[in-house]
Amino acid sequence: MAAWGPAGERRRPLRLPRPLPLLLPLLLAGGLAAAGKMKVVEEPNSFGLNNPFLPPSNRLQPKAAPSPVSGPEHLLRLAGRCFGYVESTYKYEFCPFYNVTQHEQTFRWNAYSGILGIWHEWEIENNTFVGMWMREGDSCGTKNRETKVLLVCGKNNRLAQVSEPSTCVYSLTFETPLVCHPHSLLVYPTLPEALQRKWDEVEQLLYDELITKQGYKKRLRELFEEGSLLKSTRDKKEKDTQLRPLEFDSVEKCSKEYKRLSNDLQKLSDLLTQHGIAYETVLFGNGDGNHTTQALGIKKSDLSTISNANKHGDAEPRYNAS
Repeated sequence: MAAWGPAGERRRPLRLPRPLPLLLPLLLAGGLAAAGKMKVVEEPNSFGLNNPFLPPSNRLQPKAAPSPVSGPEHLLRLAGRCFGYVESTYKYEFCPFYNVTQHEQTFRWNAYSGILGIWHEWEIENNTFVGMWMREGDSCGTKNRETKVLLVCGKNNRLAQVSEPSTCVYSLTFETPLVCHPHSLLVYPTLPEALQRKWDEVEQLLYDELITKQGYKKRLRELFEEGSLLKSTRDKKEKDTQLRPLEFDSVEKCSKEYKRLSNDLQKLSDLLTQHGIAYETVLFGNGDGNHTTQALGIKKSDLSTISNANKHGDAEPRYNAS
């Protein structure tokens, strides 16, 4: 309906500027807030967690399943629980034997939420549990994010500190009264009896100087892997390979290495014959029948004789048990 002025002129319809209709609800809300003392309370951001408006591809997507629960029995009660830590605008969540996540506490539409690591294996030093490795987190350039969780004695179960020592590698400190006892983090008591016996045998071999320190560490590593405390780093194909053929860039180097190995083999043969230890020659091929390698098969029970001979100066070389 047209409007008319006092002089009879026709007026144009009143039109509000475009931004004004958008501002009206805000102005009305401001008035109501002033009248009713309304207060806006910030709530934790749920971007990437349970936001129903996001497609599944934008939510947290783990790259792998957590490893089986393992370690000290008294720590298993932490499974299924999560512990939070807020620093600046970020909230970190540590779920033992599951994962570590990071959530940006903001109303930004693209606030970050991601996985910093999934339960992978234990960190073991001096045969003691010192921390938990959470690996295979979200992508970070050419690698995946990972987190090491250090376990320290504390009055309560809580995350006490979070840091990023290097790019995309995080460090969390978790305090708990469950590790305050001096023996609470020893590895040996957590193993089944069969693996404990294997450990005892390895200790005896080291004591008798039948294996080196490096061999000792390698065998303990394999033992921890068998007990599901550490992830296996060996490839199945490599397990089936007994010996790999040596490769040389010249015939001269090949001949020199062959001569050296032949001399070592002869010394070992003479040593075994001297002490009356039976042995057999084993041939290894590379599959095509063109190359063979000679080795000596010796019973582990006979190695003590060789060790005693070494201690008395009867022989120079020392060979590790296989």
